[in-house]
Amino acid sequence: MTAIVALTRAGGDLGRRIAAALPDARLHGRAGRVEAPDVVFEETTAHLAALFAAGTPIVAVCAAGIVIRALGPHLADKRAEPPVLAVSEDGASVVPLLGGHRGANALARQIADALDAHAAVTTAGDLALGFALDDPPPGWVVAHPDRVKAVSAALLDGRPVTLRRRAGPPPWPPTGRFRLDDRSALKNHDQAENNTSDADFIVEITDGPAASDALYLHPPTLALGVGCERMAPAEGLVRFVRDTLQAQGLAAASIAAIGTIDLKADEPAMAALADALDRPLRLFEAAALEAEAPRLANPSDIVFREVGCHGVAEGAALALAGAESSLCVEKIRHGPYTLAIARAGAGETVDPTRGRSRGRLSVVGIGPGQAAWRTAEAAEALRRAEAVVGYRLYLDLAADLIAGKPTYESELGAEEARAARALALAAEGRDVALVCSGDPGIYALATLVFELLEASPSRAERAVEVTVMPGISAFQAAAARLGAPMGHDFCLISLSDLLTPREAILQRLEAAAAGDFVTAFY
Repeated sequence: MTAIVALTRAGGDLGRRIAAALPDARLHGRAGRVEAPDVVFEETTAHLAALFAAGTPIVAVCAAGIVIRALGPHLADKRAEPPVLAVSEDGASVVPLLGGHRGANALARQIADALDAHAAVTTAGDLALGFALDDPPPGWVVAHPDRVKAVSAALLDGRPVTLRRRAGPPPWPPTGRFRLDDRSALKNHDQAENNTSDADFIVEITDGPAASDALYLHPPTLALGVGCERMAPAEGLVRFVRDTLQAQGLAAASIAAIGTIDLKADEPAMAALADALDRPLRLFEAAALEAEAPRLANPSDIVFREVGCHGVAEGAALALAGAESSLCVEKIRHGPYTLAIARAGAGETVDPTRGRSRGRLSVVGIGPGQAAWRTAEAAEALRRAEAVVGYRLYLDLAADLIAGKPTYESELGAEEARAARALALAAEGRDVALVCSGDPGIYALATLVFELLEASPSRAERAVEVTVMPGISAFQAAAARLGAPMGHDFCLISLSDLLTPREAILQRLEAAAAGDFVTAFY
């Protein structure tokens, strides 16, 4: 989600025009200066630094020097930094400052078009070539980023650079600067080598492995479909997929997403595979997979009787890869696992949003109430969330981050219902934040969420990816204001007997006193 940061009333007005031109942007306004922003901040330098640390794209409507001074101390790895742009308050100039090849140049042009302004792009490749090899289309992977500089320099110098493309990948980059070597017209790899032996540099666009010192670009043209028996070992599926990719001469980097039937959403093996490949797991209902039955290479009546479709692995791969796709690896079974791989149609890539997500629930601690005491992780989770659940007061405390998202509130005493609502929303495939004050694991809802998960009969709920995001607790805030009373062993005791018997509380008080603990009472 892009942050449009404005410091003045005029900057806020321009910021709204910019936000309207971007599909996923929020206006961040300086308190008392910008009228009705989505997010309010008090101190500019700290706010810019927090956004940058969270990896949030920044469009600052102010002088470039303000942004440079704010972010200069935080610069480290240019390949990890988010796009950062400065826009003059008169809307005439849009300047990419950081992350030019991570989306800033493209964002600058998009904003400039909307404002009828000038995009002050300064990176040599973009200016001279019209593209940057280390800024490919979404989903593409540059296998060896360290090779980009030499290849780009060769292109700029007019030296020969050969572009090889397998049949299928979309037409990027523009071919006018390259010596073409279309692999679809060549019989084998040796012929390709012979045809380009006099080239100084080679760029290869392929969903196969990186096998030489060429610059390899992997487009997201592959969809992996998987199935497994109930509670099959996770490490076995990961090893099976990796071994199959190697045997079939396919690059894991070109897998856009992993598909399976929704009945397998809670399988640990599926979550482990998604984590190992760093690709989203997408779920399909049986009816959606059965719609692919005419395209299956190995339909099974047994599978149909079990789950309602004639093929899980092949069906999921084809459903994920799209209507023009075809199987490049038919169903393979190995012990309790099956897999199949589909390749997108010619000129297409795989849309990783087909199907639905298994859902994500962030149990977020917003600290004791002050915006400055929130963690960057908690703030980013609330900005990213599609829905937010919480006690009304806690939602009000985080209103600047929630920014008009759907909210679901309940009163004190309805904690279990609140946690259950958050889990149910996440089980629909949504990204949900459950807001707690202080730290979610200290007298808050994190424990309750995991208890509900363990008891839930719903596979969809058990499949939800749950992340607990710690916050500053009230005892830490109070201790900091007092000095440093918690510098050694200490304990926390709640005096509430709503869930804990009075006798147990008294016993713990006596034990803490006998142990000479510094004690914080809730």
